[in-house]
Amino acid sequence: MTYLVTLAELGGPLAVIGGAAYARHAYPAVYWSTVGLPLSVARLLASYSSTMDACGLTVEPSRWRALAVRATTRREVRPVSPRRGIIRPTSTGLRMRLRLVPGQEPADVAASAERLRHAWGVHAVHVRDVKPGVVELRLVGFDVLQQVRMPRRSDSRPLQVPVALREDATAFVRDYRTVPHELVLGATLSGKSMYLRNLVTRLAAQPVVLVGIDCKRGVELAPFASRLSALATDPDQAAELLPVLVKEMEDRYDLIKTRQGIAPGTAEELITSDIWGLPEDERPAPLVLFIDEVAELFMVATRKEEERRDEMVTQLIRPAQLGRAAGIYLEVCGQRFGAELGKGATMLRAQLTGRVCHRVNDEASAKMALGDIAPEAVQASCAIAPELPGLAVVGDTSGGWSRIRTPYLSLADAAATCRATAHLAPDLPALNPFRPFVPALPDAAPGSTATARPVPE
Repeated sequence: MTYLVTLAELGGPLAVIGGAAYARHAYPAVYWSTVGLPLSVARLLASYSSTMDACGLTVEPSRWRALAVRATTRREVRPVSPRRGIIRPTSTGLRMRLRLVPGQEPADVAASAERLRHAWGVHAVHVRDVKPGVVELRLVGFDVLQQVRMPRRSDSRPLQVPVALREDATAFVRDYRTVPHELVLGATLSGKSMYLRNLVTRLAAQPVVLVGIDCKRGVELAPFASRLSALATDPDQAAELLPVLVKEMEDRYDLIKTRQGIAPGTAEELITSDIWGLPEDERPAPLVLFIDEVAELFMVATRKEEERRDEMVTQLIRPAQLGRAAGIYLEVCGQRFGAELGKGATMLRAQLTGRVCHRVNDEASAKMALGDIAPEAVQASCAIAPELPGLAVVGDTSGGWSRIRTPYLSLADAAATCRATAHLAPDLPALNPFRPFVPALPDAAPGSTATARPVPE
């Protein structure tokens, strides 16, 4: 009997410790909610003032404050820390607002993020400027990019679709109204195709014209043919399709100019410089052009092909420069994209505001994507491991960048979603000659839609 009691006394705690260790590795979200969250909150509350002081985030109190403390409490006057707001726990970490003391700026807190991470025992600390004098600390309890779970509250809006998860546990939203054109680079098996697959599937549920140029004989975009309004599978077809898109862009500009024929007494809200200012019944549907393996459009072997290439690249640059106001947006994908591709490559890249860089084979490829907008992000993209497909570094011309990871979505599920949303494709008669052939499915094949699932490890 004594042996059983001793075994229970020792085995119980060991079982709890072992279960916690296993949950921390296999189910980090469960471990955080049950063990990590209470421990981190306790550390934060117990060491807040001393941590702020050690990180250099305190200032000397004002003269009046020091006199008031001495007169009322006769205690030693201590440095003043940023005022802490309410701690809001989340499924992935904590959120807390700080009111900065006079003389501080958000950059001071951001510079101490790594120290705060170690002091409070969390995976990462991210700082966001909320308003003058107030910053938000987002504490992440575990590596959310290891097993991607998209936030439940990530509703899609017109031309705004969540396609990946940021390292601070928020959704990365691809917003075409803000960032009209984007360049996506990545080596083979880096997750570039998965990013494109999620993007097409999310846009398929909206009344958007989807056009594809896939010079790999359509192996990437052909499964989505039921939702595509046009598809070119080689450079020759692309050379025929691009002038049609340019003509569509010019027609939309003519429509805008017609509206700008301002008559006396016209209301100010009816004056517009893009399609979004047009009345809804006159507004043409937005168009998104996906280009996979863009380098194939630049490669030539003969002088005759070189002439065709120059004309085709010119037709591609025009929507990149002028397409935003006409509601035409570009998503350009490839493994490398630099001046070595030939005439027009650098000019086209300069028009691509958004940049997404997956794992690449050399540093030069990362510099092509991020070197001109966020030089410090180049090393982060070069450090992506092959064991984490879908992990990427995203940046824009503002200089900001962050790590993201795309959730896993099978090709069969993506194709089923496109078939189910085929009726949402707007009618654009000019693209009918380029509409891809969609074979009929067997009766036994289900046509249900599916949602994205986490990347299996």
